[in-house]
Order: sequence, then C-alpha cells, then structure tokens
Amino acid sequence: MIFVYIVRCRFTEPSREQAWNAWYSGPKIEQMLAQPHFRTCQRFRRVTGSGRDYLTVWTVENPQALATRQYRAQWGFAEWTPHITDWSRDLFEGGAASETALAVARDGALAVVAFDQMSEQDAAAARDKVAQSDPDMMWLPIVGLDRHTPLIGLRPLAAGAAAGTARDHGDRRIQQAVYRPITRHYSAVQVPLETHDR
Repeated sequence: MIFVYIVRCRFTEPSREQAWNAWYSGPKIEQMLAQPHFRTCQRFRRVTGSGRDYLTVWTVENPQALATRQYRAQWGFAEWTPHITDWSRDLFEGGAASETALAVARDGALAVVAFDQMSEQDAAAARDKVAQSDPDMMWLPIVGLDRHTPLIGLRPLAAGAAAGTARDHGDRRIQQAVYRPITRHYSAVQVPLETHDR
C-alpha cells in the first residue's frame, strides 16, 4: 500500500514566482526525498478548470513519514510563506497503486477533481456524477492532515488526451482541473535533480 501526500496552493507575488518555482522544484524536492519514508514527487501547474494554481504529488510509504523529526523540522515554504495562499496539505490512501501510477510524462497532464469543504456524503454523491463522464479516474480517500476534501480524483493523461473536465455538474464545490507537469516524476533514488528541473 502507498499513501499520497498532496500539497495545493496559490502563489501571490508574480515578481518572485520564478524564483519560488526554482526553489520548490530543486532544493525543496531534494530535501523532502532525502527524508524517511518519502518515495516520489512531481509538481504541476493548473492550465484549465477550477482549483488552486499549484499541486505537488508525493508518495510516502506510510503516514509516519509526516510525523518524523526530520519532516517536522523542514516542512513548509520557508521564506516564501508570505506569498502562499489557499495552502492545503492532505494525505490520501493510495491502496494497491504503485508509486509510478500517478507519474505524468512531460507532454502529458493530470486531471484532478476535489470536493473542498464538502461532507463525506456530498463528496461521494458528487464523485458518482463525475465518474459518469470520467470512469477512469482514480479515487483516493482522505486519511490525514488538513482534510480539505474527503476524497480526491486523479488521472494521468497522455499528450493530447481529452480530460473531460469542462463539464458542469451543477455544484461549484466540485473543483475539476487539468494540471501540466512542472517537473518530471522523481523517486528518492534519483536525487540530485536534473539541472533543467530547477
């Protein structure tokens, strides 16, 4: 079993956004993947739909990854914190999925569906609506941290694939978006990072 740790946020200072992305896509990933129980990471930026602008998908071996002394000493956005808004940290159960199940090719994308602030029952009903138009979505239940959404839907998309995210399901709380990769999919054994990912 794997666990999927997802961080979503917005960045509010355009003049510093490039430098923040260089830090997050370089030193921050290296720092996190060197910690106990952290396995993989890939960063994304929203290109269509609703939701937060940035999304980072980590896989961890178990929930204890987020309770270690090393993680607690280094989590967060450091000097960038004043420019971060709408920040969420949620831990989801990935079930029997492999660490690479959510890897997205550089020319691909990630379809994401979230149900922020919905009850578990409302989110389950909303998931059923979305699943009618996107039956291949992988649904992950929340198991820890901020618990912004009771579950999240993720589906890697090949280059040029139709995401089905433009449908109106009649509920503004359903956040559907397509995210493009900022970095390639990294595993803990692949750091240090490639220069072009910094």
